[in-house]
Amino acid sequence: MKIIQKYKAIGGLALLILFGAVITACSFDEQVDPNRPSLAGVLTDASQNQLNNLVVGVESAMRNSLAIQTTGSGTMARELYLFDADPRNTQDLLGANGISLDNNSFYSTAPWGGRYVSIKNANILLESVENTEQVTDTQKAGYRGYAKTIIAFELIEVLKSYNRARIDVADPDNLGPILEFDAALTAVRSLLDEALTDLNGAGAEFAFPLAGFSGFDTPSGFAEFNRAVAAVAAVYAGDGNAALTALSNSYFDLAGDLTIGPKHVYSLDSGDFTNGLFKIPDNNGDQIIVHPSFIAEAEAGDTRVDNKTLIRANPTTQDGLSGDFQTALYASNISPIDMLRNEELVLVYAEANILANDLFEAEDAINVIRNSASLPVYSGALTAEALTTEMLNQRRYSLWCENHRMFDLRRYNLSNTLPIDRAGDQIFNTLPVPLSEND
Repeated sequence: MKIIQKYKAIGGLALLILFGAVITACSFDEQVDPNRPSLAGVLTDASQNQLNNLVVGVESAMRNSLAIQTTGSGTMARELYLFDADPRNTQDLLGANGISLDNNSFYSTAPWGGRYVSIKNANILLESVENTEQVTDTQKAGYRGYAKTIIAFELIEVLKSYNRARIDVADPDNLGPILEFDAALTAVRSLLDEALTDLNGAGAEFAFPLAGFSGFDTPSGFAEFNRAVAAVAAVYAGDGNAALTALSNSYFDLAGDLTIGPKHVYSLDSGDFTNGLFKIPDNNGDQIIVHPSFIAEAEAGDTRVDNKTLIRANPTTQDGLSGDFQTALYASNISPIDMLRNEELVLVYAEANILANDLFEAEDAINVIRNSASLPVYSGALTAEALTTEMLNQRRYSLWCENHRMFDLRRYNLSNTLPIDRAGDQIFNTLPVPLSEND
């Protein structure tokens, strides 16, 4: 199923619902367009078809501004340069000439807004489920488990970029406060546990289809995704033992296919999205250029470099920055983008074992990743400090240009190790909360 084929059925309702408000224009008395249902229409005794359309809207909105968030954080983390027509990508994000990040520019507003559109749609789904008699209690549990898991996943993405998040957004007229990282992450972990309880009571099949969750599109399969997200949240909280428990109930597989996991899907269908992180090779007007340090600091023979990057026919320069390599991470503009694949879970397992002081098991996990990249086994010191350094380096190369590096450096207090590309540049590791969200 293509997302857009189902998404059209709700007439773009999900895109019209913004964080804290519903966009409206003029209104007409007693006019009903069955292809563009009103918000009130889905909040009162919604049919199963209406609920399913909301599910599609939630999943579709998860892709909103994903490319902007990824390239923004990647630029700040010196993973890449985005060479295009907007100078803010090579000025603001690198702190050129002492400039500060702007809390009202696209790079700060779009990632926040993108995540909260999906969260808002999920909250509408939760409210609609509670106010309908058109589906069974077991089916309702499935909708709730899905929606709560996606909300938690999106909130983690907010925390990675902003180091804080507004958790309570169900009532746009009575928004909760913006919470700092620890408090917000605690709430996220609790929400994931609530979702798991719902999924465990959702029977054998969902009442709705999912587009990017092949293999994870039943309550039990989706519960594995829920536990994978819970494991990520646990290591971010420094709770290694909880992460290991969650991983044991996820699709984590130390000996399995590293590519397995849910994905954001794209198509060329009218009105659908394409993959904004795909760039045409050797294009001069719009390119993701690999930061030179990613190439220079790679171990000899690391196949991830060849698999993720491509040397340009001609080096490119913009705004005093230059690079010989460009992204080759995605084969086309409809290539899927991983949400959370087994490769990341193996690295989460390594980190969790370091936190739990099982260093031999952490080393084994690191060697799975090294071997998959055609590298020899780890030969460094078997200490928590040395293994943490190695784990972060493997995350750097396995998860390049996937919105991880900036957060990894920040949470380990390593942002000051990044290179300064030009005199007067600065290191930023947190996006400012948008101006419109200031309390």
